[in-house]
Amino acid sequence: MFGSITAIGMGLAVIGAGIGIGQIGGKAMEAIARQPEAVGDIRANMILMAALVEGAALIAIVVAFLSNSAQ
Repeated sequence: MFGSITAIGMGLAVIGAGIGIGQIGGKAMEAIARQPEAVGDIRANMILMAALVEGAALIAIVVAFLSNSAQ
């Protein structure tokens, strides 16, 4: 029973990260289109934020996995 709940939690973490990184990329492209001269700063911030979102998703997956193995 707990295995299926864990799988759902892991799936939600991955879906949330995918949506978040997609939003980051889309908004960065809009910002670059509006201010092409700021492409370097926008790109650096985009990569940083995508890495933070991915890290949070990875932590969520690990916590879900560990909570399942503890039971």
